[in-house]
Amino acid sequence: MAVFVLGEQETRFANIIWDNAPLKSSELVKLSYETLKWKKSTTYTILRRLCDRGIFTNENTMVYVKLTREQFYGGQSRKYVEDKFGGSLPRFISAFIGGKKLTPEQAAELKSLIDEHEWSADNG
Repeated sequence: MAVFVLGEQETRFANIIWDNAPLKSSELVKLSYETLKWKKSTTYTILRRLCDRGIFTNENTMVYVKLTREQFYGGQSRKYVEDKFGGSLPRFISAFIGGKKLTPEQAAELKSLIDEHEWSADNG
């Protein structure tokens, strides 16, 4: 099960992987040095940490994505709504909008999303 919290440096490192995967671990070491000025040992320590969280895998010197960026941030968003709003999406949206008016386009997009994801007895 992925832990949907990353620190600033872990996020920058994860973005390197998401932008380049699959990639050889030696290439990741090179990119980490160029981008973050990390030594090889730091790269492997953080990679192991993110692999343990279920975000990436490192198999036979190749680094692969287990959770896409979208899956990761979707999980992070769901965890936030659960933790801060008791899992209530309407309460979150109300707080997010904060009394502002939606444009007709935004309202239409939200209505479309609701229709697309609304539960019914027909689609279980």
